[in-house]
Amino acid sequence: MKLLKRIHYFYFIFWILLLFVLFSPLYFIFTKNVRYYGILNRCRALNSFLCTAISGVFFKFEFEKPLDPRQTYIYCANHTSNLDIVLFCLLAKGRFHFMGKEELMKNPILGMFFRTIDIAVSRESKISAFRAFKKAGENLEKGMSLIIFPEGKIDELYPPVLQEFKNGPFRLAIEKNIPIVPVSSINVWELMWDDGFRYGTRPGIGHIYIHEPISTRILGLESAEELKEEVFKKINGKLKNED
Repeated sequence: MKLLKRIHYFYFIFWILLLFVLFSPLYFIFTKNVRYYGILNRCRALNSFLCTAISGVFFKFEFEKPLDPRQTYIYCANHTSNLDIVLFCLLAKGRFHFMGKEELMKNPILGMFFRTIDIAVSRESKISAFRAFKKAGENLEKGMSLIIFPEGKIDELYPPVLQEFKNGPFRLAIEKNIPIVPVSSINVWELMWDDGFRYGTRPGIGHIYIHEPISTRILGLESAEELKEEVFKKINGKLKNED
């Protein structure tokens, strides 16, 4: 079984690299101007679907309440796998961008996006975090949804356990009056944990539960901690119920 999962991992990586090369001319063009980001994200969605479908990986999205495709959101999800980025390329609509760790700028595939549309942040630098959230706030004002993993990292525990959330996304949601969408990525780690190299990968269906958006319109900054706890409980509660 371990050998088969390792073979599947290299098969998966082959298609990820090949399809990225095929899509890269479009990415090069559409990352040049913010006006094209909607088209860029449709390309990312198609790229994501092709590389996962060819590898036998699919996602089942269950919505507590339908999302408004015209609404700008901040998506907050647990983070256990590099597939989390792929699934959000399929889930999010319109213009959206990710916030992720600074190391992703060196990634041969994701680096292109984190140098343009997406936002990289250093976990160790308060200045970097300030600049990152300032840029995210400006993008939200332009109607670009933000996708963020508030744990700030993929933890070393296996099976994964939801870790404490950072404060930034919740303060930002209140400051900009943007609804937060908690997302529970239930079993994606079983298909690919972290980057997949250590345990390999396998075909299957990843189950994703999208909670009802939480309005921040009437909240003050003093409610950021309470909002953070509410989102944590929603995500963690769903993960535990599924276990």
